[in-house]
Amino acid sequence: MRRPSLEARFAVALLLVAAAAAGAAIAVLSVGASVTLAALAATAAGLLAAIFAAPRVLQPLRQLLRALEGAVASFRDGDFSFSIAGADDDVLGPLARLHNELGQTLREQRQNLAQRELLLDTVVQNTPVALVLVDDVGHVAYANLAARQLFNDNRSLAGLSFASIVEAGPASMREALTSGGDALFSVDFAEGEETFHLSQRGFRLQGRAHRLYLFRRMTRELARQEVATWKKVIRVMSHELNNSLAPISSLAHSGAELARRGQAERLPEVFTSIGGRARHLHAFIEGYARFARLPAPRLEEVRWTEFIGALGAHAEFRVEGRLPDGTARFDAGQLEQVLINLLKNAHEAGSAADAVELDVVRVAASWRIEVRDRGSGMSETVLANALLPFYSTKRAGTGLGLALAREIVEAHGGRLQLANRDGGGLRVSLTLPA
Repeated sequence: MRRPSLEARFAVALLLVAAAAAGAAIAVLSVGASVTLAALAATAAGLLAAIFAAPRVLQPLRQLLRALEGAVASFRDGDFSFSIAGADDDVLGPLARLHNELGQTLREQRQNLAQRELLLDTVVQNTPVALVLVDDVGHVAYANLAARQLFNDNRSLAGLSFASIVEAGPASMREALTSGGDALFSVDFAEGEETFHLSQRGFRLQGRAHRLYLFRRMTRELARQEVATWKKVIRVMSHELNNSLAPISSLAHSGAELARRGQAERLPEVFTSIGGRARHLHAFIEGYARFARLPAPRLEEVRWTEFIGALGAHAEFRVEGRLPDGTARFDAGQLEQVLINLLKNAHEAGSAADAVELDVVRVAASWRIEVRDRGSGMSETVLANALLPFYSTKRAGTGLGLALAREIVEAHGGRLQLANRDGGGLRVSLTLPA
């Protein structure tokens, strides 16, 4: 049977209070008492009736409030299984139903979150990349299976001092970690040397600073890349050597025939051609040797106005904006080699001389140098491969110019990027730490 609504119960209670008051007043007046006494009797009877009826009228509301108090306490403690028996009346029923729907929604969301966390933990635990999360006081907050195997003989790392773990590790790893960025380092194991790629990032978790370290074994991948690179080098060098040795062999044979016939007047022409091919071959080999023996940069204070002004003697370009007045620390000779090569490429791309721009700006904690042109730009395929060694689209190119530029910039702790410009042309960005 449906329980009367809250409004109906209040109405019945008011009628009872009014009836009690009226009955008391009539009873007092019937014995001949005064009107004042009848009013007092009616008031007293009404109050007694209200005191009797109020708990019974408000009982469902009190029950619901107690149930809500318990439900909120359960939600606070993370228990979303608490539900409230549905109220039959029109006022309290919707509130109870909404509460139960909220609990059901929270239970489903918690279950989905738990499933995603389980999936993520399974993936992280089974990845071959060693993952170590360090909190703001330097203790390991989380480490996956690969990290435990790498650093602690498969024992837990939670709560250990990461500095102590690093101190007990090889010197190459300590040096890579002190760099503060991504790095490669090698470690000698009983089964041989292993190369690792280190990636480290800082972020805030629950309002506290944390740092994430990823150690990825790169030996096999680097070995495959090394083999592929050597194959490419051999193909390129074989092609270039054949292109030079075949004409030299042919010219030597022709020179021998001319000498045998006594036609010595044509020998200087033959020797000149042989010398030209030999010089070309020497320049080709020297380019590879220069890439292989690139020295570490010698950092020194360089004033931007003087450095950029000296570039004008080697290539034509236009300075965009105003050059910084201050100085920066870099190897002037190496960076000059990079910029001359980039400016030369801009002219060779078909850009007008006055459209070749050079811009130097300070961006946060970095210097950004841009070389822009209005040449033919690059296709997506060329953009993806342009910085790889030995990749070239030029007929007589060695594929080492941009690769050497990237090597120099990265040796300075910077980054080199290529991008096509809106309206045509190419933008090459060099980012150097300030």
